[in-house]
Amino acid sequence: MTKHKEIDEYRPCVGVMLINKAGLVWVGRRFDKQNDEGVGHWWQMPQGGIDKGEDVRTAGLRELAEETAVTSAEIIAESQRWYNYDLPEHLIGKSWNGKYRGQTQKWLALRFTGEDGEIDLAPPGHKQEFDQWRWARMDELMELIVPFKRQVYEQVLTEFRHLGA
Repeated sequence: MTKHKEIDEYRPCVGVMLINKAGLVWVGRRFDKQNDEGVGHWWQMPQGGIDKGEDVRTAGLRELAEETAVTSAEIIAESQRWYNYDLPEHLIGKSWNGKYRGQTQKWLALRFTGEDGEIDLAPPGHKQEFDQWRWARMDELMELIVPFKRQVYEQVLTEFRHLGA
């Protein structure tokens, strides 16, 4: 058994589906270094770790603000369950200081109540996660998402589809 196979913990994480007035979903293009999946090829919704003692809703609003500067949003739904995904084999033992094999995610749907000008991909005091962003139809999300996260996205879309376009 290889060392990374022994890592069986999942990092607690929150994902955010930000939906605008037209029912479109916010996605950002990953601002990553070159890797085997290419540079800036994959898009995702905001997501991030839940701090110790932090509740899911607080974490979701914090992550959204840290990654997009958006604070004009209202929580309209929370996923009924936690969704897990595993990292690709070559990343297990490398990401998140080698502690986790993937993430367990609780998802929130938020209605964007602000204007697009509020969105800033490099908010002061936070590491930039994305180099581009756009509004996408729910039915186009699966083709934009990195393959190892698609199963979770499919389940989240099924759960929140009634909230968007």
